[in-house]
Amino acid sequence: MNQEKVFGNLIDGEWRVSQENQPIEVLSPVDGSLVGKLSSMSHQELDQAIAAAKHAQKSWAAYPVYRKAQLMYKAADLLEQRVEEISDCLVMEIAKDKKSAVSEVIRSADLLRYTADVGKSLQGEAIFGDSFPGGSRDKMSCVTRVPVGTVLAISPFNYPVNLAISKIGPALMGGNTVILKPATQGAVSALMMVQALQEAGLPAGVLNTVTGLGSVIGDYVVSHKDVNFINFTGSTEVGQHISSLTSMTPVIMELGGKDAAIVLEDADLDFAADNIVDGAYSYSGQRCTAVKRILVLDSVADQLVEKLKARIERLKVGDPREKGVTVTPLVSKKSADFVEHLMRTAVEKGAHIVTGGKREENLLYPTLLDHVTTDMDIAWVEPFGPVLPVIRVASVEEAIEIANRSEYGLQSSVFTNNLNKAFAIAAQLEVGTVQINNKPERGPDNFPFLGVKSSGMGTQGVRYSIESMTRPKAVTINLASNEG
Repeated sequence: MNQEKVFGNLIDGEWRVSQENQPIEVLSPVDGSLVGKLSSMSHQELDQAIAAAKHAQKSWAAYPVYRKAQLMYKAADLLEQRVEEISDCLVMEIAKDKKSAVSEVIRSADLLRYTADVGKSLQGEAIFGDSFPGGSRDKMSCVTRVPVGTVLAISPFNYPVNLAISKIGPALMGGNTVILKPATQGAVSALMMVQALQEAGLPAGVLNTVTGLGSVIGDYVVSHKDVNFINFTGSTEVGQHISSLTSMTPVIMELGGKDAAIVLEDADLDFAADNIVDGAYSYSGQRCTAVKRILVLDSVADQLVEKLKARIERLKVGDPREKGVTVTPLVSKKSADFVEHLMRTAVEKGAHIVTGGKREENLLYPTLLDHVTTDMDIAWVEPFGPVLPVIRVASVEEAIEIANRSEYGLQSSVFTNNLNKAFAIAAQLEVGTVQINNKPERGPDNFPFLGVKSSGMGTQGVRYSIESMTRPKAVTINLASNEG
């Protein structure tokens, strides 16, 4: 990879470098080295990308479904062929450990193949009028699904390949064209992925990309009159801002979370500890579905904390290029400052550092905080880093109340050997998904993925995403002949 290269944007089938603005440098959070330079687009150049998508949409919608699927299969093969190149870029660009980086690319290829399979199998339906009281069999409605038009896909830094593919694939299989706006940190990896999709043979204008300063193009692109749908993953604050700028434009939003792991007295504590540590600290906790707080019954809290401590202290911390590393530098100094502030203010209010608490530049060592109380910010604020608070509760009812008091509602975990009790708790938790005896997680990608409250709008998961980015269209046939 040539770090001095300016990565252009794919517009109408051609890679173009902005001639109007200075390129944006992407620096590695690992060692500060230059990962690459991004083209910084102007409003006029962004208009060209959206116009290309709009122009290509009707012909792409008419493209046979089986041929769309063939392109997805080919793109998946190309992604797998480039797994080393793209994963190496992920390691340096967002400080993701190599094993997780490889897994992200492979999972994205699998997602494309599955999306193609689902897209081929989606069917319409025929509805007869006499199925409704007073209706007539002389009327029949043929219902199909049609694309919404041009989809703006906005992907985050933490999964710049997978969370772009999860938007692009379903949108394309639904007959839409796509404008991809990746986060600046992560954009080099995302553009490398787009190259694979383009080389698979996508027609010009079907997939386009835009990069640039959010302060220059952010509001402009989300409020653009020719954007018909927005699929966004990112922070709740940015999601709320986007929502304030759009009126009749439909959206899917995957936002923040404060996912709780509720641990009951009858749980297998070793199993729970294994899951919680994996869920809290993989990729340094920079995941919307990371375990972000533990609500544990008083009677087993001491045992659980000791088991967590032992496992956390076995985690390998450091450079993501080293084999077996789990906790790596956070994506920016600003992120590290924020996480450290949450940790320090909790300690000032009486929380106890069981292990961790150390920082080296952007690298925060995995930290476990015990005796966290609900008057501490760490109990409510999403840190997006490797700091996990333990909140001790006297009853299941108290655990449910604290879990539901959060503004977020992405996922929760319940650890217990009593399935009846687990289902009863799950029914009361105000989240999109409850995991029973497992850490929160996004996949498998054929499952629905959604958040409530400040954690999102709409439902993702391959079939759900295709349906979200298409709409039903009914054609009613009146079978009775006219008699004069």
